[in-house]
Amino acid sequence: MSIYLDNQAAKPVDDRVISEMMLYFNEKFANPASLHCDGDVATDILEKSREKIANFVNASNSSDILFTSGATESNNLGIIGAAMRQKNKGNHIIISEIEHISILNIGKYLEKEGFRVSRLAVDRFGGIRLDKLEKLITDETILISISTASNEVGTLQPTAEISKIAQEKGVLFHTDAVSSESVIPIDVQEVPIDLITLSSNDIYGPRGVGALYLKKGVRVNPIIIGGGQERGMRSGSENVPGIVGFAKAAEIAKEEMPKESEKLKILRDKLIKNVLDTIPKSYLNGHPEKRLPHNAHFRFDYIEGESLILTLKEHNIAAATGSACSSKTLEPSHTLIAMGLLHEEAHGSLLVSLGRTTRESDIDHLLEVLPDQVKRLRKLSPLTPSDLLKKYEEVK
Repeated sequence: MSIYLDNQAAKPVDDRVISEMMLYFNEKFANPASLHCDGDVATDILEKSREKIANFVNASNSSDILFTSGATESNNLGIIGAAMRQKNKGNHIIISEIEHISILNIGKYLEKEGFRVSRLAVDRFGGIRLDKLEKLITDETILISISTASNEVGTLQPTAEISKIAQEKGVLFHTDAVSSESVIPIDVQEVPIDLITLSSNDIYGPRGVGALYLKKGVRVNPIIIGGGQERGMRSGSENVPGIVGFAKAAEIAKEEMPKESEKLKILRDKLIKNVLDTIPKSYLNGHPEKRLPHNAHFRFDYIEGESLILTLKEHNIAAATGSACSSKTLEPSHTLIAMGLLHEEAHGSLLVSLGRTTRESDIDHLLEVLPDQVKRLRKLSPLTPSDLLKKYEEVK
């Protein structure tokens, strides 16, 4: 059985979530748009689920939640929908250089539609600088989209401060909270963000379901046209079983997050300390403190991350080199390059993302395997300097 340490890419569905969903596949399967009694039952569970998602982010009204097919659609609806709605006020949008690929590609699309998109630089830890953000804002700026945390290196962004700047400037603020929603609480009363992207699978719910939180008074143009479901802003028959599972996952996460996050942080810190202490020429990517509690992102000189992933696979350990959505390309991580790493440095990365099922024994096993595999790959690499190879020979 493999040790699964790629929870940023996909999480297992919690058994409690599956149990909650089953009734709505073949017994209470009606369409919420239907006017008969079975349709009323579907409508009732749909709205109860909406209330649970609203509670998850501490929204004052369940109508602030729009259900979608997942995070990518929520990003499209939130960013493109808001941009098109606001284009009579201006055409300038700000994103960061290290956004998820779905947002980077939305930026390219909007540029073709006549919008001007600024890409905010990050520091060596992957964090944005607020003073640089403020300098980018003009009278034409209508939207800022900065993720709550990097889905790759785990650095947390100052969302409260971004929200304050956006409010003062009269600019909408969207955040993709997918990478952080399972471990960092969202409270829209405390931090008044205008639009938030949420994903079901990232809180141990089913895939193919997401949501967009839309603060009261904020309007977006629909990007899917059809029967007018979800207040006319997202047409298409609602995925009731998936939404029920999403709501149950949110309910569990809300209750268990504090304890779970603390457990993951302890395991993460153990992993980081031991890797940096035992493997020479190893480095932690991302902020050393302001990072997601389940994220450990390393780089190792003189090896390829893909080779390391394959050798870990031989030991039944599942990890990643970076974002799953861009893992099929041989290009170095855009996040690491934006942080100032050289191409050869960016290629030697390893992303370990912990989850609800991760045990301390899993971390111990990785720590047993990883140093020897890094050593083996370095011995095969023509880039490894002779002094490091000599050290390896001395500790045989």
